[in-house]
Amino acid sequence: MLKTRFLGRQGLAVSELGLGCMGMSHAYGPADEKESLATLDRALALGVQLFDTAEFYGPYKNEELLGRWLSRLQSQREKMIVATKFGFDLSKTRASGLDSRPEHIRQVVDASLLRLQTDYIDILYQHRVDPDVPVEDVAGTVGELIQAGKVRYFGLSEASPDTIRRAHQVQPVSVLQSEYSLWERQLENEVLPVLRELSIGLVPFSPLGRGFLTGSAKPAEAYPKDDFRSWGDPRLQGENYQANMRMAQVVKDIAVQHHSTPARIALAWLLAQGEDIVPIPGSKSRRHLEDNMGAGSVVLSQEELTALNQMTVTGARYVPEFERFTDKV
Repeated sequence: MLKTRFLGRQGLAVSELGLGCMGMSHAYGPADEKESLATLDRALALGVQLFDTAEFYGPYKNEELLGRWLSRLQSQREKMIVATKFGFDLSKTRASGLDSRPEHIRQVVDASLLRLQTDYIDILYQHRVDPDVPVEDVAGTVGELIQAGKVRYFGLSEASPDTIRRAHQVQPVSVLQSEYSLWERQLENEVLPVLRELSIGLVPFSPLGRGFLTGSAKPAEAYPKDDFRSWGDPRLQGENYQANMRMAQVVKDIAVQHHSTPARIALAWLLAQGEDIVPIPGSKSRRHLEDNMGAGSVVLSQEELTALNQMTVTGARYVPEFERFTDKV
């Protein structure tokens, strides 16, 4: 059974590993609702408490899927931590592609509650920082939603240290969700120290490098066009892919020593970075879910942690289309 970890100062207790639900409906090829629902059932049986979605995924389809699942589990709702996000302009009327205006946040939350078929959202994240809306206004609006009982905890995603500090002064931030893994470590120098200073938890998304750290990733051109990896990740392209395969081999070699899998080794490394970290590996199959959830039983030696820490990744994190959404203030 999964252990419990605590995020933020407000008593947010969650399983040490959560489940990223995006891939069940968005970005990584065709959906299989029957298997997705079975995967959600299995996750709950294994002790997973944190389930992560967003209105952007689909759009809307992933929240609707989770809502259909939640609707038949109302007696267990209090055991679950359901997280969703606002912040994109899905009507595509704003030049920035983002929308965190207070009135829009309120509309999104009401719509998400309907799609999720629940009375409250446990964690509400600002999906990406909107340069046109002061984060103080965002934090204040989420604070009002918390007072109204529609939301329990406030989270940010991909936010810079300055943005985190400003938001936290208005409404305590419980969680930051950002990409963090052996594949992506940019937040270690500046962001992680701020989170620990303010007692804010970290929920890493893409903790397996979009599958690369499992050893099963293919070069970009091998993925279908409806898969984000076919065009959106420079690290899977050309010479970058070949260089990064050497990194994946290090993870695989350590997995062999543990009679384990590369996915479990990569997640065990993340868990070893601090008790305030709760990764959310995505999965849309029971097989991958069960593999991921075994990471908590893997204990890496100091020598193994050092070897993993010394690995480097080749290539940019995102193509420019997505890089522009990164908060670098």
